[in-house]
Amino acid sequence: ALPEPRVGLAALAGGLHRLPRAIGVKRAMGMILTGRRVSAAEGEALGFVNEVVPAGELMAAARRWAAQIAELSPMSIRASKEAVFKGLDEPTLEAAIRGQNRYPAVSALFTSEDFVEGPMAFSQKRAPNWKGR
Repeated sequence: ALPEPRVGLAALAGGLHRLPRAIGVKRAMGMILTGRRVSAAEGEALGFVNEVVPAGELMAAARRWAAQIAELSPMSIRASKEAVFKGLDEPTLEAAIRGQNRYPAVSALFTSEDFVEGPMAFSQKRAPNWKGR
């Protein structure tokens, strides 16, 4: 929820900008203008919650997500996060795509050992040995 209007405030710390990008302007405005709270299941249906699990399975689910991320190249993860978040600041999709090569983590990826290791491991049908450099 972004309940700030219920107490005379606005979610100016970023929520007003993040939510429309995550779920679309129409759905976000419905939540923002009413201060409506949504359940975890509705958050999942709206697309800003990845997975809903029973409380007793929370840590196992979090560890599963972390393990899946940890299997990947740290360089790729860093570059991907940077490209997504900085790309959201661009006015158009085309500008985001054009500008991504100037991001430090993306540039570092292109010159990394991981950038060579990933395709090589794929072609050799083996698990990659990520170096994170």
